[in-house]
Amino acid sequence: MRKSYDQYCPVAHALDLIGERWSMLIVKNLMHGPKRYTDLVEYLPGIGTNILAARLKALEECGVIAKRKLPPPAASRVYELTDYGRSLKPVMRELALWGAKSLGPPTDADELFEGWLANAVDTMLGPYATEGTIEFRVADEVATLADGAAVPGAAQDADLVVTAKPEGMYHLLIEHRIDGLKLEGDSSLLERIVDAAAPVDEPLPVA
Repeated sequence: MRKSYDQYCPVAHALDLIGERWSMLIVKNLMHGPKRYTDLVEYLPGIGTNILAARLKALEECGVIAKRKLPPPAASRVYELTDYGRSLKPVMRELALWGAKSLGPPTDADELFEGWLANAVDTMLGPYATEGTIEFRVADEVATLADGAAVPGAAQDADLVVTAKPEGMYHLLIEHRIDGLKLEGDSSLLERIVDAAAPVDEPLPVA
């Protein structure tokens, strides 16, 4: 049985639904499309299979996710967000912004998961991308930002290609700095996104 704060409060109620450990990370992974149980095990290193099964059941019971069987030849069962679950996207974005400001840039010891670049660009820059197509390249990761959303992979015909190291990408996404980036194409596209994002998301002062 899920624990409850037992308070008539929207914040407490929200935490009753998604506040258990791992629940929000499951939601985060499903934001980019349906996943099989085995996919979630792979994308959530450290989670016990019993915990994952319990969290999926709880999220399904409260209407955040649903499970569906894919048609042949796949015939796999997948988990996906409901409309109610997808409405958490702006909440996830604000939580990511808040956490990233004190997280600091990645180091050589930090392991970045496959697909992290598209996720980060979509979360931090997507809401401000109103025109053009930008391709981002960081080491082996490539992502394309167009029409307000980022997806993994290269663009067919990018207006701008941005190449960066992981720490340079952090400074772009969190501190809205473009120094240290290699820009090929119409750099004004990125400049306009940065100008739109910067007044909203100023970094925390360093003590």
